[in-house]
Amino acid sequence: MEHIVIIGNGISGVTAARHIRKNSDKKITLVSAETKYFFSRTALMYVYMGHMKFEHTQPYENWFWDKNKIELKEGFVNKINTDKKTLKFKDSSILSYDKLIIATGSKPNKFGWPGQDLKGVMGMYHKQDLENLEKFAPNKEKCKRAVIVGGGLIGIELAEMLRSRKIPVTFLVREASFWNGVLPTQESEMINNHIKEHHIDLRLSTNLKEIKADKNGNVKSVIIEETGEEIFCNVVGLTAGVTPNIDFIKDSGIALGRGVKVNRFLETNIKNVYAIGDCAEQHEAIGQRRNIEAVWYTGRMMGETLAQTICGNKTEYKPGHWFNSAKFLDIEYQTYGWVFSERSKKENEAYFQWQHTKDHKCITISYDIDSRQFLGINTFGIRMRHEIFDTWLTQNKSVEFVLEYLADANFDPEFYKLHEAEIVTKFNTEQMTNINLKKKSWKRIFTN
Repeated sequence: MEHIVIIGNGISGVTAARHIRKNSDKKITLVSAETKYFFSRTALMYVYMGHMKFEHTQPYENWFWDKNKIELKEGFVNKINTDKKTLKFKDSSILSYDKLIIATGSKPNKFGWPGQDLKGVMGMYHKQDLENLEKFAPNKEKCKRAVIVGGGLIGIELAEMLRSRKIPVTFLVREASFWNGVLPTQESEMINNHIKEHHIDLRLSTNLKEIKADKNGNVKSVIIEETGEEIFCNVVGLTAGVTPNIDFIKDSGIALGRGVKVNRFLETNIKNVYAIGDCAEQHEAIGQRRNIEAVWYTGRMMGETLAQTICGNKTEYKPGHWFNSAKFLDIEYQTYGWVFSERSKKENEAYFQWQHTKDHKCITISYDIDSRQFLGINTFGIRMRHEIFDTWLTQNKSVEFVLEYLADANFDPEFYKLHEAEIVTKFNTEQMTNINLKKKSWKRIFTN
């Protein structure tokens, strides 16, 4: 019986295992050094905030794995021998495979800061990070202040977590505005203000120089690069992005870049060895996507795709139109297609922007100046239907069409105030057009 070994039991590895089992009776072994059982990584913050228990983050009962004949092995792989098709573990044990799937995910970036390995320094990515947070920041009495380094999505989540326990937070962001490498200026500035409204000490254009220790090897303070200021704290959250977790693969013969190099079929340069999820790096980017995408849903899609190939139906990985969602404290964010920050957008791309005068609500629609083709949309504080925008992007609809039928895309709950008429009026005024907003049609929505 062919033996499929999967290193990593995150969303990519588990999805691959589940779909291989659905389509075959192959022997499957899931290897993990983090936890025995799969859990939803994105839900960790809600455990700390008291909204759920850790066991609630596990989508499957513990008996699920035995029932589906998926073997679970706990252990840290430190060497892959592709000639002998074996894995060597930290405890010197050996595991053989016929086909190997590398799904080891990411690890937090560390940039060689003095003190970055002190007790009280952590990311917010693994279950062990959650355990460390409970140990070093259980309350505001034990943790007088926390400092977060890095202005991405994980950083803002960690800030929200700490503030839920009333722990003072200083947030160091090296950019001049929060996430301005991704968001247009209007949106980035709105998030800046929202962070400050939550009594978070946001420091823009600020870099970490070092982390200082007390006599017991615990975090005592951080030093700011630009000013030399010392900020006393008990916890430092390192959330300055992630890097593929591939150190153990070096010297294996498997081709590496920043991640494990794969083709469109998620194959490495070694026969019967594959890579999926955060650790996989496409030789050539797919469209305007990045070569490496540390995104939950793309990991799931890779797992499903590769399972087809493993089971004899060779399938190319096609992620479709870019989309993502997140939450900045109280503001929900969605993006479909491509809306770049000012420093990344191309000459042929233009924005239409609307922002509510009082609430934290805004949209940015990106379109081609010449063809008028709709390229993408960012929404803050307004929920939109994924399927609608996916269809409009596939059909290359115009920006005028999107505005005309914008009501169809709205997915806000009943009795929420709607803003489509105001949005269209602003577009008409700026563009000297005469778009008439169409009333929402459920028939159009469900026949698209």
